[in-house]
Amino acid sequence: MTAGTSLLAQFAALDSATVSDALDACGLPPGQGGLRPMWGTPKVAGFARTVQLEPVDHSPTDSRGGAHILTGAIAEAGPEDVVVVANGGRTDVSSWGGIVSVGASVRGVRGVVTDGACRDVGQARELGFPVFARGQVPVTARGRLRQRSAGEPVSLGDVTVGQGDLVLADEGGVVVVPRERAEEVLDAARRLADREAAIEAEVRAGVPLPDAMRDARLAGTEARR
Repeated sequence: MTAGTSLLAQFAALDSATVSDALDACGLPPGQGGLRPMWGTPKVAGFARTVQLEPVDHSPTDSRGGAHILTGAIAEAGPEDVVVVANGGRTDVSSWGGIVSVGASVRGVRGVVTDGACRDVGQARELGFPVFARGQVPVTARGRLRQRSAGEPVSLGDVTVGQGDLVLADEGGVVVVPRERAEEVLDAARRLADREAAIEAEVRAGVPLPDAMRDARLAGTEARR
């Protein structure tokens, strides 16, 4: 097991809400909702492979074309990666489909988070390939979207994602952890998880909720030290 794989496994043992609280405690942007699993309830932790999409410009002066969107990034991705697609939250056109799910699955990619819509969800489900998106739409990207960049920082909702940042996605939402601060956030998240587990145990043992939630144990004050 590589150091990266070990780090991902430790984050995968947590949930997006706890990591979001830890990001808050560390002064970093918290998680976000609206990016839902398109099938089942998968949990994905991986390092970001970023792709920026943009609308096709049909003007005569625009000569940009090239390879199909996403294909280069997928060809370079591997078993520790999650593809992150920035498409400005558009839900009128698909920014991820069945063929790229197949290509990513063959490469061992852990999943995709796309700030937009997707299609061919049944194909992704059959592959067991996790897709997180803002919705589904049957409309193809062909002739509507093109790739502006790959491997550059992108916006996923209100959060900036850099290539190699850690992404955790589950049924509760998506969190992005800057790679250089991953250990700090992991430490904070573990302490928060321990506090929440202790409070839950007290409540289940019959301690009144106001007493179990005394002081600021859920506020992450210890994580800020």
